[in-house]
Amino acid sequence: MAAARITRCPSCTATAPACPCGSSRPPGANISQGRNLAIAAAPEGIIAATDAGVRLPPDWLEHLTAPLLADDQCQAVAGFFLPDPDPQRPFEIAMSAAVLPTLREIDPARFLPSSRSVAFRKAAWAQAGGYPEWLDYCEDLIFDLRLQNSVGAFAFAPQAVVYFKPRTRLRAFFKQYYRYARGDGKADLWRKRHVVRYVTYCVLLPLGVALGLVFPPAWVGLVGAGLVYLRQPLRRLPGLWGGLSAPGKLQALLWLPIIRAVGDVAKMLGYPVGWVWRWRHRPPDWRRPLVDSPAFGHNER
Repeated sequence: MAAARITRCPSCTATAPACPCGSSRPPGANISQGRNLAIAAAPEGIIAATDAGVRLPPDWLEHLTAPLLADDQCQAVAGFFLPDPDPQRPFEIAMSAAVLPTLREIDPARFLPSSRSVAFRKAAWAQAGGYPEWLDYCEDLIFDLRLQNSVGAFAFAPQAVVYFKPRTRLRAFFKQYYRYARGDGKADLWRKRHVVRYVTYCVLLPLGVALGLVFPPAWVGLVGAGLVYLRQPLRRLPGLWGGLSAPGKLQALLWLPIIRAVGDVAKMLGYPVGWVWRWRHRPPDWRRPLVDSPAFGHNER
């Protein structure tokens, strides 16, 4: 994680040691605390935020801050992110297709940015109460929603793209999505989505398999339902697998349902853990308007 006020950035790339981007995260701080401390330490003005481990093109900052510099009424800008897989690894190609949307799938009016690529005025950050320090994952989504409620919609800067390398191992992916779903439970996000997932895997899928065992033509419907579920990753895949051989493309195709299923299991395990945490700790209701606008979100502690 990194959050910084950048005063100049002639070559803002992940490998440019001369880049003066500043960041601050003390030992033991969670993501929200690290972001809040870095932002609080920056002078008033425009804050550009990204994550550690992403690749920043040289013109990223220029595109990201352009709407803020051009319009004093603009308070926040949503950038975008694209996958940065190893073009020779079928697993990374499949992972990119399974979890990361393409630009044409985005509705700018509804898009809520990852903090891999976002900019906002420091005053807007304070008005939104900062990043929620009680939340260890999904913190950027909650911040987005509160920022939107406080200062209005994000401007969308589709050219402000950062490149994000997906997880390279299935175990790391499982852990990532377990944590995301646990964060959903802690923050009470996406109830309907999670309910649909439980119903699908715990009720509809077993019924479909049972029906297929006694009425074999039902397998056609089950396979068809699986293809519908994988339709978005299947659409993305041809745009990513240009560097793969024919056997590599086959591997990528075979990885898609495995990755989706592992991610869904991780979510189904993580979400109730988050709800138990929520029941025990009674975190603040982030949907309620803030009484004040402290720099560190102290109203949430």
